[in-house]
Amino acid sequence: MNALLSGSDATGDTAAALATKVAFLTQPASYSEQPSQVVAIETHMSWVFLTDQHAYKLKKPVRYEYLDFSTIDARRRDCLEEVRLNRRLAPDVYLGVVPLTRSASGQLQLNGDGQVEDWLVMMRRLPAQRMLDITIKERRVAAGQVSAIVDMLVALYRRESIPRIDPSTYSAQISREVTDNGRQLMAPQYRLNRAQIGSILHAQQRLLREQPELFEQRVRDDKIVEGHGDLRPEHICLEPTPVIIDCLEFKREFRVLDPADEIAFLAMECERLGGAQVAQWILDAYRQSGFDDPPELLVHFYKSYRACLRAKLAVWHLREPAVSNPAKWSAMAQQYLDAAERCTRHFD
Repeated sequence: MNALLSGSDATGDTAAALATKVAFLTQPASYSEQPSQVVAIETHMSWVFLTDQHAYKLKKPVRYEYLDFSTIDARRRDCLEEVRLNRRLAPDVYLGVVPLTRSASGQLQLNGDGQVEDWLVMMRRLPAQRMLDITIKERRVAAGQVSAIVDMLVALYRRESIPRIDPSTYSAQISREVTDNGRQLMAPQYRLNRAQIGSILHAQQRLLREQPELFEQRVRDDKIVEGHGDLRPEHICLEPTPVIIDCLEFKREFRVLDPADEIAFLAMECERLGGAQVAQWILDAYRQSGFDDPPELLVHFYKSYRACLRAKLAVWHLREPAVSNPAKWSAMAQQYLDAAERCTRHFD
């Protein structure tokens, strides 16, 4: 099943129950801080509620191929893991996990003493005007800010190295993921350019087949780490000391990667937003860190590979039964495919 559960779990989590929780959390009176307003934002897997000072994340009771939030216990465990992992790069942002409770009179309360109905991650609200995606669009990013971001990431990579895996296993895993990206993007219901997808897929598979040592050497050089897993500009805040939020917490294997892959992903996303100079600063700072100097060809591959993954995630929104603005997701997928195609031109 890959949608909001139609049945219920032990806590009665139906679509109607979720709607009741969302309605409660949208009201300013529900919060002890008494905010002037609450902004509710729906994402693929969560609802986020922004007060004047804080952000609260409520996970949807969903089950996908790669995660299961269908029970209250599973959502609590994931909330705790989200806080633990994100404190690595945003220690003063993730404040903890708070319960959504129901009083003896049947009223929902945030952080009350009654029966626990759900759990939320509580965060310090970050200034939107300092997020990297916004500062790129407004051309307000300085090279020194980028260097500070990269320094923070490199420190994480040095701490989070993992035991060496088999080199051929790593290259085979990437090959499988490349094939899966192509297979899903080719699905006729998405109406994407199948010839373009085929050309990108062929170029990626050919590089993997003809130069497996490009990838296997990364393992031999101990360059596989437990990183962030979803390193995008909208997850980076340019405070005096930068903070990086929203790591991919629900599946560890998605965070175990080549840091050059993660850095290339961030650079690709900056380029897509019009920040080609920022992307180059990121790559230069990473190489100058003394931690790593990945081959240029490898960086181009990772950019192309990640762009295809993001295209796949974009069209997955079209599978939702009540998708809003499908044209947005189709256009986004095409943007990523164009980016992936541009990167493959550097393969020869």
